[in-house]
Amino acid sequence: MTGNGRAGGAPEASGEGPPPKSAKPARRHLKGAPEANGEEGRDVRTLTTGVVYEDQWMRLRRDDIERRDGSRGTYAYIDKRDYALVIPVEHGGFHLVEEYRYPIGRRTWSFPQGGWPAGRAGSPEDLARLELGQETGLRARVLVKLGYLHSSHGTSNQGGHYFVASELEPGPPEREREEQDMCQAWFPRARFEQMIGEGLITDDSTLAAYALLLISER
Repeated sequence: MTGNGRAGGAPEASGEGPPPKSAKPARRHLKGAPEANGEEGRDVRTLTTGVVYEDQWMRLRRDDIERRDGSRGTYAYIDKRDYALVIPVEHGGFHLVEEYRYPIGRRTWSFPQGGWPAGRAGSPEDLARLELGQETGLRARVLVKLGYLHSSHGTSNQGGHYFVASELEPGPPEREREEQDMCQAWFPRARFEQMIGEGLITDDSTLAAYALLLISER
């Protein structure tokens, strides 16, 4: 699902989607001592929090903070819901999807991944099955969780739930409008690793998922 924030969640160049709700952050002051805010013992304390920009996929927040030595500053970060990524394993290789990634201006291959559409929610496993079916048409009889990782812990609070899917059944994909240029293909594992070195796979979550898979196979 393109609007997940991992796989291209920012608004597309077409300008579709809701306009920014506010260009000026609305500040919310957190009163009381650090203990009252549940921040006792934290290295950084939140003094105020505000939303600079918001749409159906993400919020850009800017907070006033205080560090442990008493110095103060600001911290801006992206507030996003978690996503799910699936490694579809079959015949010693993987099913991958390729699409144009607007922020980097090029097409790349990756494992199927995405977040819940606006107004929907469910378990990480439900999301993984949804993304697998939407992007590839595959349905998995077996879905095993590999782990959970933060995607960019210096700039976002978003994390990803990583799964490996097997015993796959083919079916028609149900891609969203933003995914109309998406294509899919199966690659042997050796070719998958070559594609990393050739720069055809540059998605960090896809590489993290493969690392988790290798660890699980030891």
